Amino acid sequence: MTNAIAGTQLLDGEVVDDPYPFYRRLQAEAPVWEAGGTGVFTVSTFELVAEATGRVDDFSSNLLCLLYRGDDGLPCRLPFSEPDVQVLATADPPVHALHRGTVFPELVAKRMDALAPDIAEIAKRCVRDAIASGTVEFMSTIGNVVPITMISRLIGFQDADPEQLLRAAFDSTAMLGSTLTMDELVARVAHLAEIQAWIAEQLSSAMQEPADDLIGAVARGVDAGVFSEFAANGMLQTLLSAGGESTTSLLGNAVRILAEQPELQQHLRENLDLVPAFVEEAVRLEAPFRFLMRSVPRDTRLGGADIPATSTVLMLWGAANRDGNEFERPDEVDLERRAPRHHLSFGRGIHYCVGAPLARTEARTVLTVLLERTKSITLDPEHAPRWVDSLMVRRHEQLPVRLVAR
Repeated sequence: MTNAIAGTQLLDGEVVDDPYPFYRRLQAEAPVWEAGGTGVFTVSTFELVAEATGRVDDFSSNLLCLLYRGDDGLPCRLPFSEPDVQVLATADPPVHALHRGTVFPELVAKRMDALAPDIAEIAKRCVRDAIASGTVEFMSTIGNVVPITMISRLIGFQDADPEQLLRAAFDSTAMLGSTLTMDELVARVAHLAEIQAWIAEQLSSAMQEPADDLIGAVARGVDAGVFSEFAANGMLQTLLSAGGESTTSLLGNAVRILAEQPELQQHLRENLDLVPAFVEEAVRLEAPFRFLMRSVPRDTRLGGADIPATSTVLMLWGAANRDGNEFERPDEVDLERRAPRHHLSFGRGIHYCVGAPLARTEARTVLTVLLERTKSITLDPEHAPRWVDSLMVRRHEQLPVRLVAR
């Protein structure tokens, strides 16, 4: 039955915009599926994705290639010319534990607690300005602004330009989006040189006098010989891109759901204590990162399917989160789910997202302020929302909305 699914479906424009019918087909016909003999496999059921995340020897987090869209519409792999330094999200044990332990988790928790008032302040300012405008493009006025500002402060960057950091974060995730042509992908890779040089300067300054923040902890890790300056640069770049991208996507997706469901919106407005539950449903329904990539160091099997060594596996969080065998009414918002955090949107196992508490705090704060200060949130009927063209990221490029003040 796997041959009935064309490999070009994976990167088809309509599927990228609305992947859920395709995900359901994969789950029913080919839970482990190879896209047209390319060596690129997908895993789509909750059970098998959860299993694969625990089998770190069979499914390595090491990032060995990037994907792009070939002229025939199939996914193609662009291997790195030299083995890259694997850090944090792309590192396997025991290196991963060493990296994570050097920087996290106590420092992250402490920093996030200190930033809570800042999150509220910037959320109130952005929402106030947006409501005053009436009809706004949500992403550029709120959705992009709050996360990139807060991740920069969490890391401890000095004299940061939020626009520059946002472009860098989006360039990083665009490289993993799998929908670029090879020429476009190479161009994006080249763009990263600028932000890498800026981060190197930031790290160099931090190493002179490390502060009690994330970049200070990374600087101390370099000084202690835990990792090189090159690896430290990659770690900070990963934190920037993941931290900026995940909450940005979550905020836009949550507001779109609210705008499309006025009864739900009003229910939450009257019961603000349910906002945390809504955040979990929003992040489950629209996983900010729809997949994470794994490399296969040796021949293995999953779900009865053979996966040869050197294959690339995409673990589809976005599909697993709507698996009807795992969730009742998987396509609906249910504010009373017995285990609201059971989803996979922040990963699972050793690579569970260390920034998940920050994403949740930012989303709860922004949505609460938005609901408190409006009596309606609707989509702008004159300008349709537009998704980013990415297989990986579930983020709005544009989300025009109308906000009516309370």
